[in-house]
Amino acid sequence: MARIKTDLCIIGAGSGGLSLAAGAVQMGARVVLVEGHKMGGDCLNYGCVPSKALLSAAHVAQTIRAGGCGIAGAEPQVDYAAAMDHVRQAIATIEPHDSVERFEGLGVRVIRGWGRFTGPRALQVGDDVIRARRYVIATGSRPVVPPIPGLGDVPYLTNETLFDLRTRPDHLLVIGGGPIGLEMAQAHARLGAQVTVIEGAQALGREDAELRAVVLDRLRAEGVRIVEGAAVERVAGTGGAITVQTGQGAFTGTHLLVAVGRKPALDQLNLDAAGVEVKDGRLNLDRGLRTTNRRIYAIGDAAGGAQFTHLAGYQAGVVIRPILLGLPARARADHIPRVTYTDPELAQIGQTEEEARAAHGDRLTVARSEFAGNDRAIASGRTHGAIKVMVVKGRPVGVAIAGPDAGELMAPWALAVANGLKMGAVAATVLPYPTLGEVNKRAAGAYFSPKLFENPWVKRGVRLVQALVP
Repeated sequence: MARIKTDLCIIGAGSGGLSLAAGAVQMGARVVLVEGHKMGGDCLNYGCVPSKALLSAAHVAQTIRAGGCGIAGAEPQVDYAAAMDHVRQAIATIEPHDSVERFEGLGVRVIRGWGRFTGPRALQVGDDVIRARRYVIATGSRPVVPPIPGLGDVPYLTNETLFDLRTRPDHLLVIGGGPIGLEMAQAHARLGAQVTVIEGAQALGREDAELRAVVLDRLRAEGVRIVEGAAVERVAGTGGAITVQTGQGAFTGTHLLVAVGRKPALDQLNLDAAGVEVKDGRLNLDRGLRTTNRRIYAIGDAAGGAQFTHLAGYQAGVVIRPILLGLPARARADHIPRVTYTDPELAQIGQTEEEARAAHGDRLTVARSEFAGNDRAIASGRTHGAIKVMVVKGRPVGVAIAGPDAGELMAPWALAVANGLKMGAVAATVLPYPTLGEVNKRAAGAYFSPKLFENPWVKRGVRLVQALVP
């Protein structure tokens, strides 16, 4: 049995754990990284990378099918297995960046195995016992499997098994109308499958009501059946003939994808032995992401908040301050953007219009701009969508975008919200013409237009200057 002493032990080699390990070791800390499954974690193997790769294949198919700009569309010849090969190739291309070899080259000691606390300061991995000054739990999350009667008796997919398919589903049933469910629904519909999405409440219910309708309308127009307010009562059948019974009737398909969310992966850690409090499956964390054991922190999906790769990376930067430098640090969440990568995309940062109205009342101004008024969108035939900016005292407190490349267009707003910039910073930016980015500047201009063009005092001031200045 080996006894290992180190400054920092990170449990989990997903995006957050890898970011923290690379930063800490290059700053001079001794770092041990423990991973019992795949390097790269959920994002590389089951989430961001494979889903976006499959969406890209589906986008190619839809471009051929739809045509446009004077080019006739045609039904694409889809090779589903080849599309999945593209997914695997994308993962394989990124894998070296997240590999054991790379991190060992940086100076990180990588131990492959499942970690289990045996005390407040000790973690056992196989025959090794690690004693670290600080620990960070970065174990990610796993799919939620709801207690639906009959679900355990039928074959079903989650995002962790979907990308193993080699044959396209004839009819994919999706339980869950959130980002994962709708992204995979659109991808499979564009690749030639029949798709039905079953949602117990509202599809994309967390998002801006007006802009989520832009996305749902497009999916329905492409043939995705979206059934809302349909609580699942039971599931029955066998592979190739699975029936989901709901309060709105029964739906039968060949394959079933369960996409109702993910939960922190904490079960194997034996956290009681470490004095780490868990309530309702979530860690009890302070604002600095520290658990009830002052030596143990958590980041990423394991921390129990929003489940985004970029949030995990941000949180890695938060905890490195107290762990390595002894400096205070607090995590915030108001500046974290999110994107649903359907076509059109749906992006949000800060408060939605509904949330902003509830929080700020009459102090809120909503500025907006339509993609239909953007010259680049017109030239490329992608005019569906809009941007809404929620402004209080001249500063954006929330931005919602539904439209082409909404995730990319969120960048200047993420900068503004994170740094407390005012709308004038966006309005004063000079952008190349023609670009979709001008939709952002036009939204900023829409905020200032009433102040400039509808204010009688401005008009009087202009007339006075014209009369008095030679």
